[in-house]
Amino acid sequence: MKGKIEINPNVHFGKPCVAGTRITVQNVLELIREGISFTEIINEYYPDLQPEDISACIQYAIDVLDIEDIHVVVS
Repeated sequence: MKGKIEINPNVHFGKPCVAGTRITVQNVLELIREGISFTEIINEYYPDLQPEDISACIQYAIDVLDIEDIHVVVS
């Protein structure tokens, strides 16, 4: 799935997008959050996407969270 997500400062202000499109990872993840299936996302919203592109969006989010430092503050 490497290379499926790209960041270009000239596309959507540098938000991560599916490579070769103007479809943001955030838009795809929001549809998934709403319970919309991969098939429906492709058929109804983004016919240029493939199931692998949607999986790449999910993997991108996982990778971002994996490298994020979480600091717990105890009072």
